[in-house]
Amino acid sequence: MTAPAEAPVLGLLDGRPLPRTGLDRRLAALRSGPRAAALPAPGSGEDRQLARWVAQVLLTEALCEAVAAERGLAVRPEAAPARLDQQAAVELGSITAAAYEGSAAVRAVCAEVTAGVEPSAAEVAHYRALTEGTERPPVAEWRLALPDGSVLDAAPDTLPLALSAALRAAAPGERVTAAGWTATRLATVPAAVPETDPSAVVRAAARRAAFVRWLDHARAGRLTLVPGLEHPGDPAQPDNHHRH
Repeated sequence: MTAPAEAPVLGLLDGRPLPRTGLDRRLAALRSGPRAAALPAPGSGEDRQLARWVAQVLLTEALCEAVAAERGLAVRPEAAPARLDQQAAVELGSITAAAYEGSAAVRAVCAEVTAGVEPSAAEVAHYRALTEGTERPPVAEWRLALPDGSVLDAAPDTLPLALSAALRAAAPGERVTAAGWTATRLATVPAAVPETDPSAVVRAAARRAAFVRWLDHARAGRLTLVPGLEHPGDPAQPDNHHRH
């Protein structure tokens, strides 16, 4: 639900206003970061949507910090960010995935509330039946350093052809530029040995789904949004241009 609010707040947690300063700092960091050129123009509808999205990430972090404190969970704020694979990020949704990657409290709460979730034998068998024979052979990946300072692992055949060829010809650690792409191959990551038992994959997916359900319920019961910082997907807010 949305409550009227005149003060510059991020939102309300259990009725307690949260200052907007955290949002302003996060947005300023994005504007001064290596991907600033990809952000929407300040003052545009897309820029307001970005603020709404970042606000929901911060509110999710604040909610989980409160839950972690209530449950006495061990949280290391200085812990390095996590990295989700594409499937996990899609299953969590972009807001929850961003909060999970950046906040140790979110990860601790996720582990706590989903610890008892186990897939049934039927669910594991169903997954095995659906995926048997569909697995691609494991492929070694390159660990690449990009100009913005980020590091990623990618299979050579998923890269632009010119960049892949240039990296293949270059020595490890040599920075190359091809067809407008620049990267440095730091190392080769050995191909992962495929799991013969899919239980871990099914369990991880089930726990992500359980966390999304738990988080949706907790948000609805404990968070109150304010005008201007509604959920970016809320069809009632003026900058939501997604129409069916």
